[in-house]
Amino acid sequence: MVEHAPRRPRGYWDPRVEQMPRDELRALQTRRLQRQVEWAYTRSPFWRRRLDAARVTPDQIRTLDDVARLPFLTKAELLADQAEHPPYGEILTAPASEALVYHHTSGTSGRQPLRMLHSARDWAWGSHAWARGLYAFGLRASDVVYLPFNYGPFIGFWGIHYAIQEVGAMTVAGGGLSSEARLRQLIDVGATVFVATPSYAIRLAQVAAELGIDLRRDTRIQLSLHAGEPGANIPATKALIESSWGSRAGDFMGMTETAGITGWECNEQCGGLHVSEDYFLEEILDPKTGEPVPYGEVGERICTGFGTRLMPILRYRTGDLVRRVPADYCSCGRTLDIYLGGIIGRADDMQIVRGVNVHPSAVEGVVRRYPEIREFRIVLTRVEHIDAIAVELEPHATTADDQAATIATRVAEELADAHEGLRFDVARVPPDTLPTFELKARRVLDRRADAR
Repeated sequence: MVEHAPRRPRGYWDPRVEQMPRDELRALQTRRLQRQVEWAYTRSPFWRRRLDAARVTPDQIRTLDDVARLPFLTKAELLADQAEHPPYGEILTAPASEALVYHHTSGTSGRQPLRMLHSARDWAWGSHAWARGLYAFGLRASDVVYLPFNYGPFIGFWGIHYAIQEVGAMTVAGGGLSSEARLRQLIDVGATVFVATPSYAIRLAQVAAELGIDLRRDTRIQLSLHAGEPGANIPATKALIESSWGSRAGDFMGMTETAGITGWECNEQCGGLHVSEDYFLEEILDPKTGEPVPYGEVGERICTGFGTRLMPILRYRTGDLVRRVPADYCSCGRTLDIYLGGIIGRADDMQIVRGVNVHPSAVEGVVRRYPEIREFRIVLTRVEHIDAIAVELEPHATTADDQAATIATRVAEELADAHEGLRFDVARVPPDTLPTFELKARRVLDRRADAR
């Protein structure tokens, strides 16, 4: 096989909407926003209370700018509603018996996750949103798609599974198997596409190398589809996946709360994700002031979903930090705006260390430049009331000690250069010290509370 699969022909799943003039798109969004607010207000006790408290009635939503009249919604408020009115809260617009599927968020260890229900209409809408993004990246009915996961309550793999089938491609699930068995099966079925978190794509490549499998030569993989965590949007991580697999790695973003995929990378791979603006109204606001930020500046995504009707989501604070740019940044001809670099980070993941903002994705962007490093972890501590940050690097067992030492020095220098001279204590750890991940990776260990 060639080292990198060729770009697939450009294609539009829904050309009328994907190339819709911006004024028509805004008019469509306005109509859908009006309908969704009316629906939520008349059918959901939760939303009626919230909108009454904000002194907002559906007839006041006349333009897109009127979305600012609506109160923000947070995950904590949804969890509180479910705690007070178990199990699903009073956000429901119909009895729970109307639901077709149940999912819940990954949640924090030891805490109740957010439960979400979707009706048959919601689920079909979410599948369609996914399918359009997959088709834009190049997925076609002739593909064989390998999904190496158990399908639990996490929505991601269920959503993409049905979307792949909507496109017409074959799905092959590898749940319950070891990484080695999954690689063997992937080769056996002749998979041309695989789905994974970026972390697990890298892990599978490491296992393949240990087994003597050359993924570029021994598989037929041309596309890899990634979601669930930042990574495929980080240039160094994307490059590592593509060079390991000989594939084109695509980044996709969504969330359990809104069922469908919100942003997707097209096959032009311009460095950003197209926003499904006909399915979602996305405001980009300053996370501190709540004021809109202009094109090109970083802000928090505030999401209103137009398609989920059983549990409507209006003005939801996602915590995702993005940089929005106009559609013409990409040459594909779509008129949908773009999130440059995908999800840049999360407002709640950002760490402030001695006055310097540190995003885990920025650390990963440095570490992944060195394929000799198998895994890494960020450790936050407090020494004599002063915050300190360390990065643990686990080299591959085949990496020579002197080479690993040189890499650690370079990583420390590059991290300091990228963070206003902040000192990172970069240390090597023995092989098999750090955990591996199949789903969302957790690479930040905060020990500062221990110091208190």
